[in-house]
Amino acid sequence: MHEEAYRVFYAQTVRLFPYHGRFFTTKYPLLMRLPPRYREAINAMELRLGPGWSKPPTCQNTQPRLGLTDCKNMRTLKIFVECDPSDDIFNGFRGAGATEETYMCFCVHLLTGILDQVPSLEIVEIDAWSGVKKDAPLIKALKMHVEDRRKRLVWGPLRGWEDKERPGLIGIENALATLSISSEAPRVLAVQA
Repeated sequence: MHEEAYRVFYAQTVRLFPYHGRFFTTKYPLLMRLPPRYREAINAMELRLGPGWSKPPTCQNTQPRLGLTDCKNMRTLKIFVECDPSDDIFNGFRGAGATEETYMCFCVHLLTGILDQVPSLEIVEIDAWSGVKKDAPLIKALKMHVEDRRKRLVWGPLRGWEDKERPGLIGIENALATLSISSEAPRVLAVQA
C-alpha cells in the first residue's frame, strides 16, 4: 500500500524550506532528508520569500546536496512573497551592509538555482500578501527572471493579479469598487399574518 500511496502524498505541494519557527534554522530542510525516489514523485514545490529577510538561514540555499536534481517530475514552482524589504518602510531595519537590493538578489539567486537544477519545471506561480504590490522591485525581478528563462508565469489566486490590471490592485478591490453605499435608511416592511 505504501508503494501506491507515496506518489499521491508527494504529488501535493511541498514547501522547499521550513517556515515554522521551530524548524526555521534547521541544517537540513525536508527535501534534503527525503530519499531520491520520494523527491522524484514531487510535482509542485512552494518557495516562501520574506521570513528571515534580515538574515536568511543557512539552510536556504540551492546547493546540489539539497537534491533538486532528483525532482524530475516537478512541473510547478509556487513562489509566495510575504514582504518586500526594498520597500521604504524597511529603512533602518536592514542591518549593517544591507541595501535595498540585498534580499532581492538573494531571492533571484534562489530562483536561479532552482531553475538551473530542475529542467522539467514549466510553470512559475507568483503570489503575495496584500502589503506587496505587483510593481514591487522583488516581484518585478522575479517576473523578469522567469520570463528570461522562458517559463510560463502565472499569478497566484490570493491576490487575483492579472496582466491587464493596473499594478497592485487586488481582486477583492475590483469587486468592492462596483459596490456603492446608499445614504438612505433601510426600508422596513411590516408583514401581518
